[in-house]
Amino acid sequence: MNKTVKIALGLFAGLILLAGVFSAGILVGNLIPATGRLPVINNFIPPDVSVAPEQESATPADVQALFVPFWEAWNIVHTQYVDRPLDDIALMRGAIRGMMDAVGDKQTYYMGPLVYESATSTLSGEYEGIGAYVDTDGEYLTIVSPIEGSPAEAAGLRPGDQIVAIDGVDMTGTSPEEARQKVLGPAGTTVTLTVKREGEEEPREFAITRAKITIPSVTGKILDNNIAYVDINQFGDNTTRELDAVLNELLAQNPSGVIIDLRNNPGGYLQTSVEVASEFIDEGVILYEQYGDGTRDEYKALGNGRATDLPIVVLVNEGSASASEILAGALQDYGRATLVGVQSYGKGSVQRWIPLSGENGAARVTIAKWLTPKERAIDGVGLTPDVIVELTEDDLANNRDPQLDKAVEVLLDLISQK
Repeated sequence: MNKTVKIALGLFAGLILLAGVFSAGILVGNLIPATGRLPVINNFIPPDVSVAPEQESATPADVQALFVPFWEAWNIVHTQYVDRPLDDIALMRGAIRGMMDAVGDKQTYYMGPLVYESATSTLSGEYEGIGAYVDTDGEYLTIVSPIEGSPAEAAGLRPGDQIVAIDGVDMTGTSPEEARQKVLGPAGTTVTLTVKREGEEEPREFAITRAKITIPSVTGKILDNNIAYVDINQFGDNTTRELDAVLNELLAQNPSGVIIDLRNNPGGYLQTSVEVASEFIDEGVILYEQYGDGTRDEYKALGNGRATDLPIVVLVNEGSASASEILAGALQDYGRATLVGVQSYGKGSVQRWIPLSGENGAARVTIAKWLTPKERAIDGVGLTPDVIVELTEDDLANNRDPQLDKAVEVLLDLISQK
C-alpha cells in the first residue's frame, strides 16, 4: 500500500470528538405554537430542587458551595424532564464530557468506553473491523485506503469512498468518528456499507464480513543503491520490538544509508519514541518534558543504538504528529538527519489516558509540553523540513511519490560526502 495515502485509524480523534460536542447543541425552533403565543401553564408550582444532604455529603467539602448549581440541575432534570426514567450513566458521562471540554484544550477530552477501547486496541496493532484507513475529518466517514489483504480490499472499497449509510441507517448528521465506531465490530459479523463514489450518480452497497486486523507498525526493505527504507506508521505497544526485527534484517545487508518514513504517523507512546530514537542517536537528550509548574524531565538516548553512524533522511508531512515529531525533531537538532517533505502537524504536548472506574472510559489529559533537544517548542508550529517537497493530487492519482524520490536523491548526496 502506498505510504503517501495512509492515515491511521482514528487519526486526531480528539478533534473529531470535540467537533461532535460543539455540534450537539442544536437550537430547537419549534417551541412556540403557530399562533405565535406562548403556552400558558396554570397553577404551576416549581418542584423542590434543593440539594439533598446525601448529595452535599458526597461532594468534597472544599467545593460543596461550587457544586450546588450542578446538583440543582441534576435534580431539575430528574423531577421535570418529560420522559422518565433518565439514563443516569449517560448523564454522568455527559457531565464528564462537558467538564473536559471546558478546559479548552483540544487534546484534553473524555474518551467514552468505546473510543477508549478502540484507541488502545489500535496502538496494540490489532482490532476487529473491515481493515481500512479512514479520514474522519469531513461530513462522512471516508475511505483513504483499504489495507492490503483486508475484507475492505476484497469487497472493492476504494480511496475516496464516502460511507453515507451503515446497515441501512443514514449517516447524515452523524459524526464520522461515531460512524467509524459502527463499522468496527466482532470478527465474523457482517456490516453493510452504503457508499457514495465520485463520478457515480447512484450509491453502492457493500456487505463486508469483519475480521481481525493486524497492522505491523514497522516495515522495511532495501531500495536501489543499497538504501534501507524503514516505514514507521505509529509508536505503539509493539513498535520497539518490530523495529528491532526490521533493523536486524536490513543492517545485515550493510546498507549505505537509511530513509525513515514518518508520513501520516499520528504518534503514540512517548517512551516508545525515545526507544526508537535511541537506535539512531548514540547519546544526549531526546526531548524535554515541561510541566505547568515550570519543572521538566529530560529523556536521554539509551546508548544501545545500532544505526548511529549511517546517513539518514526522514520523510514527514502534515500527518506526522506527536511521537513522530519527537523522533524527527531530535534527529534534525543533532544533525543526524535531513528532513524532506512538508511541515509536520505540530502536536508538541503529552497526554495521559487515565481510566475511570466502572469501565466508564478514560480521561485524556494534557500533562506537559515537550521540547526538542535544542528546546524548540513544536506545539501548534510543527517541524519545517530541510527540503520542501509537495505531493499533489496528480501525483497520488498516478501513483507517483516525489517526496520519496527526493529523499533518495538527498541521501545519495549525503552518502557521497561521507
